Amino acid sequence: MRRVGGVEDMTRVAGMTERLDVEALLRRLTLEEKASLCIGSDFWHTAPVERLGIPAVMVADGPHGLRKESDEHGQGVLGGSVPATCFPTAAALASSWDVDLVEQVGAALGRETHAEDVAVLLGPGVNIKRSPLCGRNFEYFSEDPRLSGELAAAYVRGVQSRGVGASLKHFAANNQETDRARVSADVDERTLREIYLPAFERVVREAQPWTVMCSYNRVNGTYASQHRWLLTDVLREEWGFEGLVVSDWGAVHDRAAAVAAGLDLEMPPQLGHSDRAVVDAVRSGTLDEAALDTVVRRVLTLVDRSLEADAAEPAPPVDHEEHHALARQAASESAVLLKNDGLLPLDLYGGRRVAVVGEMARTPRYQGAGSSQVNPTRLDTALEALRAAVPEGTDLSFAAGYRLDAGDEAGLADEAAALATDADVVVVFLGLPAQAESEGFDRTDMHLPARQVDLLERVAAANADVAVVLANGSAVATAPWDRHARAVLETWLPGQAGGGAAADLLLGAANPCGRLAETIPLRLEDNTAFLNFPGDSGHVRYGEGVFVGYRGHDRLCQEVAYPFGHGLSYTTFAYGDARVDVTGSHQAGDLRLRVTCRVANTGDRAGKEVVQVYVGDVEASVARPPWELRGFVKLDLAPGESADAVVELDARDLSFWSPSVRDWVLEAGEFRIGVGASSRDLRSVVPVQVDAPRVAAPLGAMSSLQEWLADPAGTAALREVLGTTADGRLAGALGHAELQRVVGNFPMETLAGFPNVDLDHAILDDLVARVHRSAS
Repeated sequence: MRRVGGVEDMTRVAGMTERLDVEALLRRLTLEEKASLCIGSDFWHTAPVERLGIPAVMVADGPHGLRKESDEHGQGVLGGSVPATCFPTAAALASSWDVDLVEQVGAALGRETHAEDVAVLLGPGVNIKRSPLCGRNFEYFSEDPRLSGELAAAYVRGVQSRGVGASLKHFAANNQETDRARVSADVDERTLREIYLPAFERVVREAQPWTVMCSYNRVNGTYASQHRWLLTDVLREEWGFEGLVVSDWGAVHDRAAAVAAGLDLEMPPQLGHSDRAVVDAVRSGTLDEAALDTVVRRVLTLVDRSLEADAAEPAPPVDHEEHHALARQAASESAVLLKNDGLLPLDLYGGRRVAVVGEMARTPRYQGAGSSQVNPTRLDTALEALRAAVPEGTDLSFAAGYRLDAGDEAGLADEAAALATDADVVVVFLGLPAQAESEGFDRTDMHLPARQVDLLERVAAANADVAVVLANGSAVATAPWDRHARAVLETWLPGQAGGGAAADLLLGAANPCGRLAETIPLRLEDNTAFLNFPGDSGHVRYGEGVFVGYRGHDRLCQEVAYPFGHGLSYTTFAYGDARVDVTGSHQAGDLRLRVTCRVANTGDRAGKEVVQVYVGDVEASVARPPWELRGFVKLDLAPGESADAVVELDARDLSFWSPSVRDWVLEAGEFRIGVGASSRDLRSVVPVQVDAPRVAAPLGAMSSLQEWLADPAGTAALREVLGTTADGRLAGALGHAELQRVVGNFPMETLAGFPNVDLDHAILDDLVARVHRSAS
């Protein structure tokens, strides 16, 4: 069982499940016991109350594998965890664009978590990849909120299907490691609503994670752990979150303020400090005990859910071989074939000579560093997997080419170049060493180590038939070197079975089907966050607004190395003309757009195609990206087979967030629905006319003349009060077209003070009253 502490029958609901009677317990708890429950008991456990039979439950790091610390290591020490399957990191899984596969991985993670008596797995992370430099990008899915949200929801469903909870993190606007515990992410509400919150929203609404983890940083000056608008107004009251909010480890600075904001559990506990602060705040009247009861109720409910799951289904034994096979499949389907002129898959007929170059072929980089670091149950290397899989008679040789540490590399590149000279084909394994990216710090550039690029140039000079296999958690710049390779296969951080997956893909036992979940720019400087990352003086300004990732590259008409959604296959696919069927209406609340496109496998291999649906607003009152991903389908097609890709859209998919209206706004007019293989490869674009009632902020004295004239009620009030001319235009100075061009964007309050305008403050008050009466 996942608990410690005594049991007292009267605190439990009768029956086999040993459920806690939460309300009865709340009535019996002392103030001090309540305070203890909202801060945990040690690094990984909630607090028990043995007097009342309330057990502690354990949480443990994820998200791509369970990191439960073993008993012989101290709490909070990295590297001392029990063996667990290390699946591909989120950066890799996102490139699968496969909801079902991610749910299977989540279920396997849940099974291992349950077997180790852990109640909550701390993942997934859905923070948006604002900059490719973020040191923790390997742990996050995408630069796009729709892709992030759909995959994370599948992950949570999978984990929680096995009777353990997930922890959706890091809420919110945690997009860098630099000064992460203090920095204020200064971001406008529209950008929050359209880019940084939707993935969280989708997971909460569709999968109801047991917990949400707040982030370290401040959001517009307020620590996330004390941010009531985020933790209560948005998360609970708008989205309907029913679970517990836990702090990131060390994110709480004022426990009483955090309780009032809606933070339920502080981890790890500041024993004797945070609990005492809560007790003192309640006794002094600065914290309502009802607010404390609310967070304690949520902690007890989490414990109760864990007990219920324990009693309902004892943890079955884990089949680590089965999970390793799933990890290999996931790694294979997450790899992205960026470039290929026909070199891959390798054709190893008649005893051909293959040179494998690069230390990473035998010493793989397969996971990230920091709190997510897993102790794998086993580890495949690409070198050994290739040796085991190449046809009999193939001459496969190896040269390290470089070191992963700072040691002496004398002669390594010479050896690799000599080996390449005598080979028929060369496979070069490159990537970022572990010390180049990690939780805790951000990168300063996007480049591969210079010695690796130099090695590739020397190998390519000796043999033109070069395939590159990449291993990295964050996007790396490819433009400086990919001309030296005929094929480039991006495997990200592929987990413990990544070596076998790489061999499968290189030899054609598997067909690449991954697609980029983030843009690879030509230069770091092309990233729209470049001028505002990572900030300074305790602030980082999200000055690019909604133009993150491909949204920004498209808006600036920039060329990129490889676009969002890109990925090649060993087969080919043909797209038919897309069809968009519109039903319902926005005004009635039932607007739906059904997008259908026929896709055929026109090659001679079975393969999977990710059909992507993008929306563009042709004419909007606000700046919008040219295209935004709004849905996708992954089709598995045999040679010659075709199938329909169908994606359902609704009004939200066409809308933008209006801070003045404080809601999503759909403007009537023409939209484009694009269907294709990437954000830059839309095979079919369909124009669609959408009708919607006009939505605008309420008119007032600070509304501009243009806003009054654009509003039917405003125009009617002006005409009624100020009159009209014989030709029907507004009477007086405000009716002159030239004046409207010059001062039309002035607030009416300002114009009311101008002596040459037929408007004063009394008349303006009357106008405002009239439009408010007409709206009521």
